[in-house]
Amino acid sequence: MALAEVYWDHQIPLPKLAAVQAKVTVALVALLCFINSYDGEFVFDDSEAIVNNKDLKPTTPLNNIWSNDFWGSNLSSNSSHKSYRPLTVLTFRLNYLLAGGLHPVGFHVLNIILHAVISALMIDVFAILIGGLAYDEKGRILNHAPKTSLLAALFFAAHPVHTESVAGIVGRADLLCALFFQLSFLTYCKAFNRGTDGNDRFSVHWVMVSLLLCAAAMLCKEQGITVLGINAAFDVLLICNVNVYELSQRLLLRKNPLDLLRRGLLTRLTLMGLGGLSMLYARWRIMGTGPPAFTEVDNPASFAENIFLRIVNYNYYYCLNAWLLLCPWWLCFDWSMGCVPLIKSATDWRMVWLLLIWCVLIGLISQALCSQDSQRRRTLTLGLVLLVVPFLPASNIFFRVGFVIAERVLYLSSAGYCLLLAYSLGHCCCRWKLLCVLVLALLCVYVARCALRSYQWRSERSLFTSALSVCPLNAKVHYNVGKNLADRGNSTAAIQYYREAVRLHPTYVHAMNNLGNILKERNELVEAEQLLSKAVAIQPDFAAAWMNLGIVQNSLQKFEEAEQSYWNAIRFRKKYPDCYYNLGRLESEAFFLHALRINPNAASCHGNLAVLYHRWGKLELAEKHYELSLKLDPEAPGTRDNYNMLRRKLDQLKRSTP
Repeated sequence: MALAEVYWDHQIPLPKLAAVQAKVTVALVALLCFINSYDGEFVFDDSEAIVNNKDLKPTTPLNNIWSNDFWGSNLSSNSSHKSYRPLTVLTFRLNYLLAGGLHPVGFHVLNIILHAVISALMIDVFAILIGGLAYDEKGRILNHAPKTSLLAALFFAAHPVHTESVAGIVGRADLLCALFFQLSFLTYCKAFNRGTDGNDRFSVHWVMVSLLLCAAAMLCKEQGITVLGINAAFDVLLICNVNVYELSQRLLLRKNPLDLLRRGLLTRLTLMGLGGLSMLYARWRIMGTGPPAFTEVDNPASFAENIFLRIVNYNYYYCLNAWLLLCPWWLCFDWSMGCVPLIKSATDWRMVWLLLIWCVLIGLISQALCSQDSQRRRTLTLGLVLLVVPFLPASNIFFRVGFVIAERVLYLSSAGYCLLLAYSLGHCCCRWKLLCVLVLALLCVYVARCALRSYQWRSERSLFTSALSVCPLNAKVHYNVGKNLADRGNSTAAIQYYREAVRLHPTYVHAMNNLGNILKERNELVEAEQLLSKAVAIQPDFAAAWMNLGIVQNSLQKFEEAEQSYWNAIRFRKKYPDCYYNLGRLESEAFFLHALRINPNAASCHGNLAVLYHRWGKLELAEKHYELSLKLDPEAPGTRDNYNMLRRKLDQLKRSTP
């Protein structure tokens, strides 16, 4: 199992540190990279997964996290994204309880600490994958490649592509998944702690514990199941020392390959296979109504009718993911909605990138399979496995995913890249001493880029505006910039970004709705009506757009059309107190009362209902609702004056009564 000292390790331009010193160093680098995000806000997806997620609140039964998805929706709902991550949601809930509410600092600090721990543990993972498995007399892992594993772990700790997972709180799912992924792998290695040299003796107990940790990783994020592929590759290549090239030749020539495999290996692979199938079956049953339904906007390549173009675009996405690992300078919170235009013909110049990436991969695979150097074979093969296998759930090969590119899904795959990079530099440094300086310079650039990018993730304003230069064709980027400006009261600037979002994506109904709202407030009612009418024509079940259209039509004195729009909104959203309120303004008492049954704390409903009663002469009811309105909102505009007017009238009536 254990290999000899890795011959290229001494060429790495780093000091040879003790195990504890190396892990502390890596952890400190990880903290240095992302520490300035500790006091950031809740940004982007944090709003849905944390701020608006009822499963975090102590008033919600704890059992709900086991039946709801990551965003707090019931898994049986057709609108659910089916992302089942109860352990991650549980940590959010603990953050909420410890902080006494939605205070982002505690959420961010835990993310940063998790990344530091994961980065430190990567030293042990890399040490085994590069130098083989060996333990000292105290059961501690012996590191036969201390410098290479340290360099790879430093690259991992400081890689800028991790910013979304660390600085974005919803990235907790990737962090927890990676932690249990590592623990599952290291626990699997414990099954061979007796020093068996590939024979049939191993600990079933540790294999089963590894499967349980794999299940825990999967309950943090679905990607966790891929650790079984890493464990299997480790077993085949390092424990049993199988030559994959020779094995493949025997299979191709239809010779019996079983003499290359050991009975213990087949037992372990069977255990992992059964465990993995059980997890997938349980996951499918939990999913309820089937896989989530994504739209063409989420993943346009998956909707291409031509299978050739679909495969071409998938491969182009792989190229872009590889580029993010190689050159993580152009980072963006969202890569959908036109950010990556589809390749529509074989003459597109971007086809060159597909050829390039496959040439590189074929070259690496040929070295991994055919090299005469056994250490090179194993290191390259395991590095490629660690790069590719965790990425498979996001590859569109097995099922359609709901994104074009997502930096967060590269968190685990980047470990394979960092291993291959450290291996390559170890070979090159012995030939070109200048590379020693370049290695240190690269680490410094990574740290600086992480610091800058994590600073951009501190607020939505900086996060969204940073994306304009990376994805200028992304309608969602312009939409989010516009929404942030509107929330801060700069409606004039917001209009420009909303218009650009609609120009880039002419069926972007949410941008139309928000733009229509601003135009309504600026009394540009005709254009507002046109935009909102177009939005509901594109998406007939868009309840908010129907309600806003009703408000605009009411202002244009199109009362019948307004009433119909309100009813359409209520038809698509049964519990919609705001719409009942607006319909109540159009149709009086019954709808105000219905709105208050849905939301008894709506001060404006109480105030307007009081006005109606006041006008109708129902003075006691008017007094009651005025007082309720003022209790809920003492600053409600006009309510205090109306209430004082009512009090004067009541006093007059009392004085006139004999």
